[in-house]
Amino acid sequence: MTDTQTRPMMPSVILETERLRLRAFVEADIDDVFRTYSDPAVQRWVPIPAPGVPYTREIAEHWCREAAPALRTSGDGQQWAAVEQASGRLVGAFGLLRTQWPAMITEIGYAVSPWARGRGYATEAAVAVSRWAVDQGFQRVELKAAVGNTASRRVAVRAGFSPEGVERNAMPLHEGRTHLAVYSLLPADLL
Repeated sequence: MTDTQTRPMMPSVILETERLRLRAFVEADIDDVFRTYSDPAVQRWVPIPAPGVPYTREIAEHWCREAAPALRTSGDGQQWAAVEQASGRLVGAFGLLRTQWPAMITEIGYAVSPWARGRGYATEAAVAVSRWAVDQGFQRVELKAAVGNTASRRVAVRAGFSPEGVERNAMPLHEGRTHLAVYSLLPADLL
């Protein structure tokens, strides 16, 4: 069986919640994506593009134009730009990644724009994305957060994920490494 046969393309969908619209990234998102991912609080816990490499506007351009759409078409995941329904302003990036089709397992990841933190948007979007994944037949949705990233760990719990344990020394950061707290959501958790 070839990789293409085991990794179907994710559907292109728009998700809507009470306050948010999750849609594909567009050209107009580039500056907001750059501001979000270059923010020191995001860079502290998410070493994008790679440990020790600064996040640039060119990387944001590549993300919006090529990388995010390619994740969907390759079957590796699905990425959404979450925007406020009322204003259209970018709240953050939410998506599925590291999808294992034979096992029907995927992982949710996200980054929240600095202005949008502390408003419950991350939980709202994480619920929408994880429930959509379960509706697509995924049997396990994982969420991993650096153990020191208490805000992200609160999102996991508020979104209904169960804590499972810690992957020790599992992720490089821009400076050093971190343990990852592991959470999961199973279809049975939603019954």
